[in-house]
Amino acid sequence: MKDISIIIPAYNAEMYLVKCLNSLVKQTKKEIEVIIVNDGSQDRTEEIARKYEKKYPDIVKVISQENQGQSVARNNGIAVATGKYIAFVDCDDYVDEKMFEILYNKAIEKDYDVVASNVNCVYPNKNVIINSGVKINSIALTKEEKDDLLLNMYTVVWNKIYKRELFENKELLFEPGIWFEDVLFLYKMIPLLNSIAYVDDVLYQYIQRENSVTYTYSDKLLDINKMLEKLVTFYKEKKLEEYDAEIEYIYARYMFATYIKRLAKSKDKKKFEEGIDFAKKNVKEKFPEYKENKYLKSGGKAFYIKHFNKFFAKIIYMLEKNKMN
Repeated sequence: MKDISIIIPAYNAEMYLVKCLNSLVKQTKKEIEVIIVNDGSQDRTEEIARKYEKKYPDIVKVISQENQGQSVARNNGIAVATGKYIAFVDCDDYVDEKMFEILYNKAIEKDYDVVASNVNCVYPNKNVIINSGVKINSIALTKEEKDDLLLNMYTVVWNKIYKRELFENKELLFEPGIWFEDVLFLYKMIPLLNSIAYVDDVLYQYIQRENSVTYTYSDKLLDINKMLEKLVTFYKEKKLEEYDAEIEYIYARYMFATYIKRLAKSKDKKKFEEGIDFAKKNVKEKFPEYKENKYLKSGGKAFYIKHFNKFFAKIIYMLEKNKMN
């Protein structure tokens, strides 16, 4: 058994995979395995992966599947992983060579379920550091601490390591076929956690590209509402009513902020205006009293969400257009 299994979904990644893998096979943490899941690539992705598997047989393992998307690739990687902890790296990013040594050493200090690091967003002309949003080292998470994680955690899976036992709960596997699967996974995980920790180090290099799904428009953006519906259903079925205020706030924030900001990247102004109505309709139907949410009492973001309207949305639209130009 390895200490950490690092899972890399890879689809048509020939341009980026070498840099990613080099940062992993050179890790100062030696008791690791790197599981590359070739997701039906049509370029040289599998060829590159097999070369690393041949060169580093004690570290690299390659599995292939028909193209089924990132969630299925991650789930299939989890199924063959042997590590005490599991981690995820996107194939077009890379990591600090000490990342998994630092995270693992922190994890075993007090047998933490999850350990998170900070992230460097690498743009063509600048770097932006993003904090993990994890502010505590806790071995017995309180309700208040879980609330804070729901509100502030950076909802990406690849700046963290996770205790293997978490994935024995099949409900925590990644939802196939939708965008925002990271967000859904983490928000489902938080109320089930016993412990979490962080390291105040910037260990993950998140490469920003013009064609990234984060920075381009696609009709798959509507998956944000599917994800939120699944999240609401999960909390309802698990009878987690004590988190009603947090889930209501998350729902409104994602529809009025994340969705609108991404939608603004559409070149179709009519589609953007329809999206404004779509967001307002869904929030109002799901949470008709959302304006009374306790997290919307003060602050600029709270004011924007509470009083969201077409005027605010159009300001976002103009700001995003200026960025694109």
